[in-house]
Amino acid sequence: MLRWARAWGLPLGGRGPSRPSFSRVPVATSSSGGGGGAEPRPLPLSYTLLDGEAGSPALVFLHGLCGCRNNFSSIAKAVAQQTGRKVLTVDARNHGDSPHSPDMSYEAMSQDLQDLLPQLGLVPCVLVGHSMGGKTAMLLALQRPDLVDRLIAVDISPARTTSISDFPSYLAAMRSLDIPDELPRSRARKLADEQLSPVIQATGPPQDIVTRQFLLTNLVEVDGRFVWRVNLDALAQHMQEILAFPPRQESYPGPTLFLLGGNSQYVHPSHHPEIRRLFPRAQMQTVLNAGHWVHADRPQDFIAAIRGFLA
Repeated sequence: MLRWARAWGLPLGGRGPSRPSFSRVPVATSSSGGGGGAEPRPLPLSYTLLDGEAGSPALVFLHGLCGCRNNFSSIAKAVAQQTGRKVLTVDARNHGDSPHSPDMSYEAMSQDLQDLLPQLGLVPCVLVGHSMGGKTAMLLALQRPDLVDRLIAVDISPARTTSISDFPSYLAAMRSLDIPDELPRSRARKLADEQLSPVIQATGPPQDIVTRQFLLTNLVEVDGRFVWRVNLDALAQHMQEILAFPPRQESYPGPTLFLLGGNSQYVHPSHHPEIRRLFPRAQMQTVLNAGHWVHADRPQDFIAAIRGFLA
């Protein structure tokens, strides 16, 4: 039967071509979670670093909920080649190959990066965050503007996200999957897709198929058993926190780009005043014919927008 394994990592919104990678990861048994004013304990994140010139700030890509660093593999290679810069892709905690923790707060995810980026000598950097990763990037820029040269938030804002209200039901459906052991991977994925389809069909084809395929990239085989790499416990427990954004008073003084999908409703006009308050140098750009997963829907336009912002 399918095992829902807390000790294995899965990835708000990181669709894109990727092959799920798997490795045994440590599980953090304690974390402050931001309570009582203590800083969250940083975790050793899994990452891929593409080398480049040291003279220009590196680009750091942060995936969304239920994504992983592989979602940006093709984009990262193209950006590294075209700009000559170092490019880092990172698995967030409880995602991909990074460790699990009961703490899934944005403060914790920001602290992970505050620990990692200086270790790699990548500060200040250009942060490019999609969806959940965009909120992490925004919080890091607000907390530590000295670490962020420029900021790109992809189809997300520093406001409560309402467009993915179905995600709790997706997690519940993933937890309820029943996959026999020792099945061939292709058959297991087909069976899992069939079991998810009654829940993930509200958006209609072909988007529902795309969503299921994206979630199923996190189904991995371990010793003949199929497990989820995502920490479903932590995501379910912190879902409302993930949909929200931590209240902040300070602003980020650096150049900021909000890169939006033309077909997406994630960033509403009602969010604009808060964007201007927190990011006074913000500019907005829309990628036509792109949904929430801008980088997957229009990769060349996505890269062109990044390069234009860096120029």
